[in-house]
Amino acid sequence: MVGTAKGAQVSLPSDRAVKVVRDFSAPAKLVYEAYTKPELMKRWLTGYPGWTMPVCEMDLRPGGKFRWRWRSEEDGKEFGFYGEFHEVEPASKLRHTEYYDPGDLGDTMGDEPAMITVTFEERNGTTTLTTLIEYASKEDRDAAVSTGMTDGMEASYQKLDELLAA
Repeated sequence: MVGTAKGAQVSLPSDRAVKVVRDFSAPAKLVYEAYTKPELMKRWLTGYPGWTMPVCEMDLRPGGKFRWRWRSEEDGKEFGFYGEFHEVEPASKLRHTEYYDPGDLGDTMGDEPAMITVTFEERNGTTTLTTLIEYASKEDRDAAVSTGMTDGMEASYQKLDELLAA
């Protein structure tokens, strides 16, 4: 499956992985800051309209933990992710484990963590953000993809475009 979730280019490079590539008209330093500062993340990383990010805690260093939580304004249901950073290279690369917390949604993406690698590559003032999500199994990957995850990522990326332009 290779496709587009609007501006994001989505592919399945293996039976356990999802790759999402998206360009932003901003320097890598600014994209990285928006991606790693909780006060900025809460402004853009909300997915579909009607969702907020009330919890965004990050200790941005190798061995540091993070916890992110989203809430539906319509019914108050919540879900989130948590994990640990393994690599932190400012304006260049983040690598972390990520566990899914289904909260009130009751769905699953498996019990094992995914390994997330995010890279920021700048060329001529445009930054290409590449997110590689490696799941423990094909079943976990397929469960994650079935949630509409990549469309939610693009909805957030559109808000990130607006934040970076401001």
